[in-house]
Amino acid sequence: MTKLILMILSLMVTSVQAKEANSPSVTPNITAINKQTGNLSPKESATLFNDKKAVIIDVREDDEWQEKHIPGALHIPLAQLNNRLGELEQYKHTPIITQCQKGGRSKQAQAVLKAAGFNDVYNLEGGLVAWDKAGLKTQ
Repeated sequence: MTKLILMILSLMVTSVQAKEANSPSVTPNITAINKQTGNLSPKESATLFNDKKAVIIDVREDDEWQEKHIPGALHIPLAQLNNRLGELEQYKHTPIITQCQKGGRSKQAQAVLKAAGFNDVYNLEGGLVAWDKAGLKTQ
């Protein structure tokens, strides 16, 4: 009788594990490579941001921001980032996605934030150019 119960429990656990492995995830799967490189694709970034699980920080200059930006992103030009870190304290335990035009300045911003103790910081791979190419919303 005990063997039968254990076998049934084992089958139930296996069934649940298989179901979880095949079910689609609501948020993007941040792969080990993304965690290693610190980059997220525009689609991964948009999903995290739209689900309110991450904040996007646009580090471009004022004129670039005025021309076009991601709705809801925070605007802190790279040159001001060190002096404005206090504004970001509330996001210390939230994933942060840094973003610029093509990805260079945002990589620098990512390094600044990590050095300041923000652990969950990603770079929007390809910047706003890639975001636009992916057909994602800007204003």
